[in-house]
Amino acid sequence: MNTRASPSTTARCLYAGIVIAALLIVIVLVEAPVRAGTPSIFGPTPFGTTDGRQIYEHICQGCHMPDAGGAVGAGHYPALAADPTLVSRQYMALTVLKGRRNMPAFGAKHAIGFVGPPATLSSAQIAAVVNYVRTHFGNHYKDMITAAEVEALDEAAH
Repeated sequence: MNTRASPSTTARCLYAGIVIAALLIVIVLVEAPVRAGTPSIFGPTPFGTTDGRQIYEHICQGCHMPDAGGAVGAGHYPALAADPTLVSRQYMALTVLKGRRNMPAFGAKHAIGFVGPPATLSSAQIAAVVNYVRTHFGNHYKDMITAAEVEALDEAAH
C-alpha cells in the first residue's frame, strides 16, 4: 500500500497552511491597539507633546529599552538607568541635540533624514526628556535643564 500523499493532497495542505497563516496575521492586526491618534516622531503631524515620559516611551525606549537598561544586539545601546554620566544635564542635552556615536541627532540643525524629513525635537521637548530620564530609572538628579539652556547649547555647538 502506498502511503505517500498525492500531489493534490499536498497542494491542499499547503494551501490550507497559507490560509491559516494569513488568517492569523489578520487576527493579530485587527486585535492590535489602534495607534492612529498616538503621537509619533515620524508621523505626518509634528510630535507635539512636551511630556518627557511620552517622548521617552515613543522615541528613546526603542533603543534604550522601557527600563532604560540598554541593549546589545544589532548595535550597542547604552543603559541610562543609574547612569553617572547623566550628572551633567548639558552633556545629555548635547547628546540628544547632536547625537553621539550611532545615536541620531534630534536637534533641527543637526538631524539627518534618510527617507524623508529628519525626526526632530524642539528645545522644550529635549529639555523634557532629559529631565525625565535624569529623575527616573534610578537617576536622582534634581537640577533641571530649561528649553532656553538647550537653545543656548545648540547655538554654542555651531
